[in-house]
Amino acid sequence: MFELSGFQRDLLYVIAGFDRPSGQDVKEELEGYLDEEINHGRLYPNLDVLVQKGYVEKGEIDRRTNYYRITDEGREQLRERREWESQYGVAEKAA
Repeated sequence: MFELSGFQRDLLYVIAGFDRPSGQDVKEELEGYLDEEINHGRLYPNLDVLVQKGYVEKGEIDRRTNYYRITDEGREQLRERREWESQYGVAEKAA
């Protein structure tokens, strides 16, 4: 997961927090957190990277809407990231 950008990691965390969010759901959640607008040209290519790496699966809700779901590999990557961060006391310092 270290090869992911910070934005891609944020996307992965948001997707992990939902069952099957649409791209629009992910966009709205992350916009609220970042307090900035995210355009489709930034969002969907980055979601596609997560799918290509096997961290997220993409499915169809209807002809116009896809959903995203974290995979077991994606969950493992998040777990490893948290362990790595805890080595440096990131969680304790942020609290």
